Amino acid sequence: MQSANKLPLATLAKHATVFLLVLLWTLPTLGLLISSVRDKDSLTTSGWWTALAPAERNEVFRTPTAEAQTQSGDVFVIEDRLFEEGARTLDTWGQRPTDLTANQAGDVVTLDNGTRMTLTEDGQFRWESDEPFELTRGERVFYVSQVPPTFTLNNYEEVLSSEGVGRAFINTLTVTLPATFIPILIAAFAAYALAWMNFPGRLWILAGIVGLLVVPLQISLIPVLRMYTGLSGIFGWEAKSYGGVWLAHTGFGLPLAVYLLRNYMAGLPKEVMESARMDGASHFEVFRTIVLPLSIPALASFAIFQFLWVWNDLLVALVFLGQGEGKTVMTAQLVELLGSRGDNWEILTSGAFITMLVPLVVFVSMQRYFVRGLLAGSVK
Repeated sequence: MQSANKLPLATLAKHATVFLLVLLWTLPTLGLLISSVRDKDSLTTSGWWTALAPAERNEVFRTPTAEAQTQSGDVFVIEDRLFEEGARTLDTWGQRPTDLTANQAGDVVTLDNGTRMTLTEDGQFRWESDEPFELTRGERVFYVSQVPPTFTLNNYEEVLSSEGVGRAFINTLTVTLPATFIPILIAAFAAYALAWMNFPGRLWILAGIVGLLVVPLQISLIPVLRMYTGLSGIFGWEAKSYGGVWLAHTGFGLPLAVYLLRNYMAGLPKEVMESARMDGASHFEVFRTIVLPLSIPALASFAIFQFLWVWNDLLVALVFLGQGEGKTVMTAQLVELLGSRGDNWEILTSGAFITMLVPLVVFVSMQRYFVRGLLAGSVK
């Protein structure tokens, strides 16, 4: 009876934990999506979680000069609009920044010089005087307005219409696809050898690969770059090229690839391998006809890892590929769009979401292999 009562609680806790993890995973993406369809002013004044609520803004309006006055009977009038009709609603206003709540919308306020000023809720401005205005410079009026939720695709249009974005997308694919396929190919052969072939030093090689997993890329970047630059001088190839960035991503991704695939292949049924060997199959035939088809989940899980890493990379691409015609990747292109001082930072959200679309499609389409590969490769 006690176990029957505990089971629903355990199931509820498990479901709550899964829901919390999913929420933590999707919440930043949701925030990025909402921010990408907001204008610059909204992004500056409020967070994305307030996108559905009206935003309060403190703004300033400078009145027209005396040249704009008209005469209506015995009264001289200056009229204007603070903002377009329907764009927002005015709450309060004042003549100084410290008096923002001094007057309500629609109040007829008599100023110190005897003139009368009115600001309506829909943004209409009216200033009356019994004597002609002699303003050579407009007066400042400070007001508080409520801006309704607005969404726009202007940020996406700006990113997609910017020069070089299309080419950067092609450059990123050119870097990512080979940099994903090459380490998988090499790691598959190496993993099979470490799992099913006996040769001197196998355990030491495996221990070295595990040790490489804890080496940060930033520490190994300079030694690898110096070695690559030296080899490029010896063999005469171009220092910053696609071949160089493919080799760099291959080197940085191989330890994890070999580790995952070796653990997965070592868990395959030993009887199948022995049966194939007794039938006269060579190691290559066993690898090609048996091990490789059975290792698709592990291969797919690492392919997702490597694709996401290379697609979102900026540092390795800048160091080994550089920038310029036919070389700039999407991450570097977004940095250029921001400007030298980050003036166009509002397009960062839409640009980041555009770059995320391809990795999201890859992850969603291959997630079942991702889970199976990780579970199978995590234990022996």
